Amino acid sequence: MTVWDRPEPPTRPVPLDRERIVAAAVALADEGGLDAVSLRKVAGRLSAGPMRLYGYISTKEELFDLMVDEVYAEILPEEQPGDWRDALSVLAHRTRRAALRHEWLADLLGRRPALGPNGLAVSEATLAALDGLADIDTVMRAVETVSAYFTGAIRREITNLRAERTTGLSKHDWQRAHGPHLTKMLATGRFPALAKAVYDGADVDAETSFATGLDWVLDAVATKLTRPSR
Repeated sequence: MTVWDRPEPPTRPVPLDRERIVAAAVALADEGGLDAVSLRKVAGRLSAGPMRLYGYISTKEELFDLMVDEVYAEILPEEQPGDWRDALSVLAHRTRRAALRHEWLADLLGRRPALGPNGLAVSEATLAALDGLADIDTVMRAVETVSAYFTGAIRREITNLRAERTTGLSKHDWQRAHGPHLTKMLATGRFPALAKAVYDGADVDAETSFATGLDWVLDAVATKLTRPSR
């Protein structure tokens, strides 16, 4: 029996339900990451005894599943996208925005499929937009390919944001701090391709980089579908 199938116990003596438990856990994770989440800490946030939570949630993994499904409500598109490309683009961008609001989500992306109601609704909306474009295996590989791209890109972006907070150095501060060493290494002539990238490459922000990479992945996916939108 999954956590979604298991009935909730009575709420007395302290009013309690999974919705309040998950909201408290999300708030803790937003403040301090997944390490800040435990059944004991959630119970403390709700002024309830820790053992009471076990009537609603058996393990921390179940709690994480519920937290992820809560955020999937933010990822679910407000209306059905117009075509497959819009659907996959909306999925990627809304997932990125959700992860920037809830950085801990980056640590849980890419796990086994989300089976909560919101996660299933997101999957349904995405697959419905690709229905009939190709055989189901091709459709699934298309979704997996795009998901793999945005999961990796989101994790990299969140990792960099955490590094900025930990070190106190922005991206450009870090580049300036390490510039002399890199300049010295490039001057040896041993890394001509890297030197070209450093000196001639454009400096783009994370959002632009994400959107550009996503467009390239979608262009590749289009070649595998029978009726690509462009």
